[in-house]
Amino acid sequence: MSLLEFARGPGLAVALLLFAAGIAWRLLALYRRPSRPDLSEARSGAVVAGALRGIVRRMWHPATLRRRSLTNTTFAYAYHVGLAVVFFGFAPHIAFVRRLTGLSWPAVPGGVFVAGVALAFVGLLYALLARLGSPVLRLISGFDDYATWAVTFLPLMTGMALLTLPLDASYPFVPDRPVAVALHLMSLELLLAWLPFGKLSPAFMVFVSRATTGAAFARKGATP
Repeated sequence: MSLLEFARGPGLAVALLLFAAGIAWRLLALYRRPSRPDLSEARSGAVVAGALRGIVRRMWHPATLRRRSLTNTTFAYAYHVGLAVVFFGFAPHIAFVRRLTGLSWPAVPGGVFVAGVALAFVGLLYALLARLGSPVLRLISGFDDYATWAVTFLPLMTGMALLTLPLDASYPFVPDRPVAVALHLMSLELLLAWLPFGKLSPAFMVFVSRATTGAAFARKGATP
């Protein structure tokens, strides 16, 4: 079995299994948390609308926080948007998702993809330099912080070796650089396996927590 065959077969299967098991474990832990009964009278029954409002409104920082950390906020949005464009907009990535789920969508133009790569690189590098350059952030940073940054950066770094790949390449294709493709795929698998257990877990848990908070605020007749 070659390295690429391992990455496309057992490696991918194990990563997806760890990803699914980790998400299920996180959700089960939340479900089993004891909760105190809310004895107050409900002032609104629009809890679903409140949950959706909580998700959408909290995607933007409060104005006061934005003004105090405009640079950090700008770079944070930059790499989140960049990563989304890179993963969801590149044709081979879309073909990869289609092979796993059957879902597909149009790819972004090449110029938009390159801009997404640049945003992701600049944003992630700024995040690391800001952490290393701040005495407070260095003090409170641990292994999880740096490991999370590394597993996020690795797929971008290994993907740089594949930028000459045709934008309309299908998956699975027969590459002329199988080791480079295998390393890129394995870096993604590492990201998937790490995501539910490290500080990347808010990537999906954030919607659960924001929806719960929004629903609770709506029940009390307040705006989150």
